[in-house]
Amino acid sequence: MKIETLSLIAALAPLAGALIAGLPRLFCRGVPRWLAAGAAISGVAIAFLASVGVFLDARQGPEHFFDGPVYTWMTSGAYTFQVGFLIDTLTATMMLVVTFVSLMVHIYTLGYMKDDPGYNRFFSYIALFTFSMLMLVTANNFMQLFFGWEAVGLVSYLLIGFWYTRPTAIHANLKAFLVNRVGDFGFLLGIGLVLAHFGSLDYATVFAKAPGIAQATINLWGEAEWSLPTVICICLFIGAMGKSAQAPLHVWLPDSMEGPTPISALIHAATMVTAGIFMVSRMSPLFELSTTALAFVMAIGAVTALFMGFLGIVQNDIKRVIAYSTLSQLGYMTVALGASAYSVAIFHLMTHAFFKALLFLAAGSVIIGMRHDQDMRNMGGLRKYMPVTWATCLIGSLALIGAPFFSGFYSKDSIIEAVALSKIPGAGLAYFAVLAGVFVTAFYSFRLYFLVFHGKERFGGAEDRGQKTEDRSHDEHHGLLPGQKPRESPWVVTLPLILLAIPSLFIGYFTIEPLLTGGFFRGVIHVDAAAHGVMAEFAEAFHGPWAMALRAAVSPVFWLAAAGVATAWFLYLKRPELPTAIRRRFGALYTLLENKYYFDRFNETVLAGGARLLGRGLWRGVDATLIDDLAVNGAARLTGWSAALLRRLQSGFVHHYAFTMIIGLTVFIGLWVSFPILFGMGVQEWWWRWLFTR
Repeated sequence: MKIETLSLIAALAPLAGALIAGLPRLFCRGVPRWLAAGAAISGVAIAFLASVGVFLDARQGPEHFFDGPVYTWMTSGAYTFQVGFLIDTLTATMMLVVTFVSLMVHIYTLGYMKDDPGYNRFFSYIALFTFSMLMLVTANNFMQLFFGWEAVGLVSYLLIGFWYTRPTAIHANLKAFLVNRVGDFGFLLGIGLVLAHFGSLDYATVFAKAPGIAQATINLWGEAEWSLPTVICICLFIGAMGKSAQAPLHVWLPDSMEGPTPISALIHAATMVTAGIFMVSRMSPLFELSTTALAFVMAIGAVTALFMGFLGIVQNDIKRVIAYSTLSQLGYMTVALGASAYSVAIFHLMTHAFFKALLFLAAGSVIIGMRHDQDMRNMGGLRKYMPVTWATCLIGSLALIGAPFFSGFYSKDSIIEAVALSKIPGAGLAYFAVLAGVFVTAFYSFRLYFLVFHGKERFGGAEDRGQKTEDRSHDEHHGLLPGQKPRESPWVVTLPLILLAIPSLFIGYFTIEPLLTGGFFRGVIHVDAAAHGVMAEFAEAFHGPWAMALRAAVSPVFWLAAAGVATAWFLYLKRPELPTAIRRRFGALYTLLENKYYFDRFNETVLAGGARLLGRGLWRGVDATLIDDLAVNGAARLTGWSAALLRRLQSGFVHHYAFTMIIGLTVFIGLWVSFPILFGMGVQEWWWRWLFTR
């Protein structure tokens, strides 16, 4: 089967599943639960099998790629807007990752959402989410890219607020929607600049013309001239900052934990949050024209990688710890993009998708076992009750911290090495940030692991102690009752964990060589080797995955990770009373971290509060005072005053009207005589000129 046909099947199969699961509710009471789940899972399974075929075909070389239109949506003058596919190794890799993780999440949902009244609706949403992401990654033009970009944002809004009776869920999905609109505004400006200066939205056309605008400038305000490639790339990257949750547009992602756990895994692992990383990699021919834009990307990524990791240390909600881990790892990917190591960013995107989905689904399994209590302070000792969840979570944690031979080791260490080799301005500070982030990641990851699976059992009574439980179904009670013990989750929950644990263990070892040094992305990702030759230097120093793992023993990265694990063990198992003492000793720092650097407070007080203040000022000053009082009501009052004055002259007596006529005639005669005298003329001469020389 042709690669374009397989791509079309992969994109449309989840859409069909979403329609079957969701739309019939508009016309009848809805399809049975088994049919809704079966249609959604079948659609994603077909998409996964088609993606495997696309991947096997694309990896044979450029002669098997496809770039062409599928449907012409609109023609306006010289511009044509089309739906089209670009299928190459980058697209095929993203399709494979998205569909596999999505399939695991769909299977997992069978067990996790089985008692939820919105069962059919949830399956419809997650299948539609998969379709939207596939349309984004297969696009061959900016119009379709923007469609997929906005579609994943819309469906994520529906999924984060899935439990729409909870005020916190509504607040979270509105927050995600608004923050992403800020990023999308910049993204749309970038697309507009591309259309204005390239005359096309087609990738191939834009990339072919890109070298011709390398020295072009644009006047934004005043007399200053700005580099056109820099402005375009920064505008596009602002869109990526919103979707991929880079500081300061990161604030929506932790709150998105209000959605059910399956969608937390789907959004944060392989789909929505990776859209920005994929987009920048696809736009590499543009970003390579601007060192300034690359430095900006690297700086934002470094700040996100380190400072968002710090926030994971103080979280007690199991899902929020993993959410801040996602923020930090997205920062690592962004740093790699800034170093022109696009292939390394995609490599880490792929490995991260597997182990982060594994960690989220393992957290969901723990939440099921704890009867929807998410507070890690109420857990402990779950290893003997939930052995499958324990083992898979341990694998995911080791992959996350970059333990040698695990998938995360190869991708994370590759990022650190690429940044160390980079000559981009700010690379030194970025290297410090990603290196320090290794310790932070290991510490908060194993803090979670030790608190949940080891140590003293702390079951029951979460609600009695007033502690927070967030991810819940619609039962009246949440948390284990006194005397209850956790139980391992059913097979529909544990099977996806096992299947995700396999690539989390091995995929980095087997794919690092072809993806980073074997030319897998040759002709797809474009790098200016003369100016940004990081990957060429990396390839010279690379001697295979086995040698790379052995060399870790003398690497500071390994010892920083080991130190993070050891510190977490000492503080939370050996001396569990110390964290409380440290918190009291460094209360100001703890308060800063607990309040998330006051980003939310700043947004609510300054931005949202300022907007409300401006709105009230415009309402009172312009709308109420100027328009209503002065223009509308003022005109009415003037008319009333005039009418009242004129009404006094209308007495109804004939002698009053005769007197008025005499006075008016006298005034007229006075004017007739006085005007020509003022100008030294006779009366007849004056009026003769007035009548015939006008």
